[in-house]
Amino acid sequence: MSAVAHYIAGVLDHDAMAQIVNELSDTADFQPGNRVKTLRGSMSGTIVRLLPDGRVVWRADSGAELIALPESLIRET
Repeated sequence: MSAVAHYIAGVLDHDAMAQIVNELSDTADFQPGNRVKTLRGSMSGTIVRLLPDGRVVWRADSGAELIALPESLIRET
């Protein structure tokens, strides 16, 4: 919603808005084994499993096993 508000206010250009929407669409396709990183890019790792409630269990490169909402992760390319 924040991205849409920034786009409407004219702070975010069309290309940036399209990139955000595309990245959010990719989150619906997460599968175990996918490489991901946090939105800020401070951590990265691999998806371990998907929980029935939609959350994602992933293992950070540091070895920690974490649970996150899919919206808080983006696929690494």
